[in-house]
Amino acid sequence: MDNLNTQSKIKVTSEIGTLRRVMVHSPDSGLGKVVPSKAQDWLFEDIVHLKTMRKGEYDHYIKLLLYFLDPDKIRGKVKEVDAEENNRAFYKPDNAAYFNSDRVIDPQVLLIHILEDDLVRIKLIASICAVERCSFAIQEELLTLSPIELSKTLISGTLPDSPGVKSRMLFAPIPNFIFTRDIGIVVNDHILLNKPATLARSREALLAQYIFYHHPYFAQYRDKIIEISESEHHFLLPDGEKDYKMATLEGGDVMTVSPNHLVIGLSERTSAYAVNQVIKLLFEKDVVTKVSVIKIPKKRDYMHIDTIFTQVSRNVWVLLGNLSRKGDEMEKSDFMEDLLGVKVTDKIKILTYLKGQEDSPEHVEYLEDLLTSISKHDLGAKEKVRFIYSGNNEFPFGAREQWTDSCNVLAIKEGVVIGYDRNDKTAEAFKRVGFKVVNVIDLLAQFESGQLSPEEVTNTLILLPSAELSRARGGSHCMSMPLLRDHVS
Repeated sequence: MDNLNTQSKIKVTSEIGTLRRVMVHSPDSGLGKVVPSKAQDWLFEDIVHLKTMRKGEYDHYIKLLLYFLDPDKIRGKVKEVDAEENNRAFYKPDNAAYFNSDRVIDPQVLLIHILEDDLVRIKLIASICAVERCSFAIQEELLTLSPIELSKTLISGTLPDSPGVKSRMLFAPIPNFIFTRDIGIVVNDHILLNKPATLARSREALLAQYIFYHHPYFAQYRDKIIEISESEHHFLLPDGEKDYKMATLEGGDVMTVSPNHLVIGLSERTSAYAVNQVIKLLFEKDVVTKVSVIKIPKKRDYMHIDTIFTQVSRNVWVLLGNLSRKGDEMEKSDFMEDLLGVKVTDKIKILTYLKGQEDSPEHVEYLEDLLTSISKHDLGAKEKVRFIYSGNNEFPFGAREQWTDSCNVLAIKEGVVIGYDRNDKTAEAFKRVGFKVVNVIDLLAQFESGQLSPEEVTNTLILLPSAELSRARGGSHCMSMPLLRDHVS
């Protein structure tokens, strides 16, 4: 991989600074192996058609990211890489025609690199075989694979074809690996690793650990990797107490909104114990001085906070109306008891903690109040703070389109975000506040013809085809792990 060396930097101080380097994972063959009986266990709502998801949808995401982050890799090549005879070679890390960018990076490429080290390969295979409860014979078989073939197997769960031997599944795929946001979050120049809530994602977390600790790209940041742990002597707790003390954390619940301010969700995937751990560790290490915690209902509808809101520009946010001032539907909760050990009867949605004042967090009533404060006080927004609501906050479109990730957008730069084309009412809401709305295929055609350059794109919602991607329950924000963004001044 060109220019991928120890001098490369990571730093993320906002959700909207111009994106310079990002980790994304193209849909692999494992997604095509999700069976109906296991779909929900593997966190999918339905089985997907892999070819359509790749060629008809996700590949446009890659081309778009390359045009904004590494244009020399794609400019003038769109028709060529889309040609049927190329069989998606441009998107396959093991192919000579692969785009091989050091700005749009697939963790599979990094995995291939570290598997070239014999000791790392042995340790990782042993770790995964222990988690997957494989036989010794399978462990020995994995050791015979090349780094490229082994990377495919560890991700897809399937051994490759070999002369006279048909490929076979060894263990479950990890189809959620396309949601690289959940691998980890860059908070300033630190990396906060996840601890997934479900067994279906445990192998992802293990691969991420090995990549971040062993790849040269992250060598200068190894003392800045943060991992949370279970409570001391967790294994000795009675079974009834283990869930309460369980540390689970997923990146979709974590947002670095400014250099000093982290927002974290308490959800069905991120536990109260983990939230406390994150606050303690980040304050101890002086990574941030403020953490806002948002309790959301523990329902599949919501999952992570980035399915409820994301940032578009310093004064514009997209969010779900019925969990905000627009629709005060949250029930009384045990949020305060979870975090502080005290009983309260008032409805609590948001607590903001300041370093040194952890015992007296500020209560914030509505999501809009928190987001307005971030815009004005953390990011210095001078213009009026505006909110774009899922489905234009019209019944039943708000809930319908939130389900298909209308609130889950990725800012490529301030005011330019990627969303899904199926969320029509949300797109209308963007237009009503002055944003342009353009289909990614049309935009790429304009880039290729020279009619428009990425630098000229402002205040725009870019729509990805999403019939299959939306079945996986994650949008462009979920499908990205920003490694480097410009500072928002």
